[in-house]
Amino acid sequence: MKKIKIYALSTCLWCKRTKKFFEDRKISFEAVDYDKADEAEQERIMAEMRGKGGGGSFPYVCIGEEVVQGYDPDEFERLLGCGKK
Repeated sequence: MKKIKIYALSTCLWCKRTKKFFEDRKISFEAVDYDKADEAEQERIMAEMRGKGGGGSFPYVCIGEEVVQGYDPDEFERLLGCGKK
């Protein structure tokens, strides 16, 4: 299984839906709430996001080496190899 990391905002509806997508499918992931991190960690996260071509919007989902910005269940499934055929 590919490693999954989600950068989210604790109050963001789309971020919560993204986490729920993976939870409902019993797919393990690491989640980091950007707004609850200290300033140094926020700077590190933003540098990582921008380094992978992200624009700094949330949710920001890393599936293996691929990145999905926003809530996109079809893309999550495609990258996980369990999408519709």
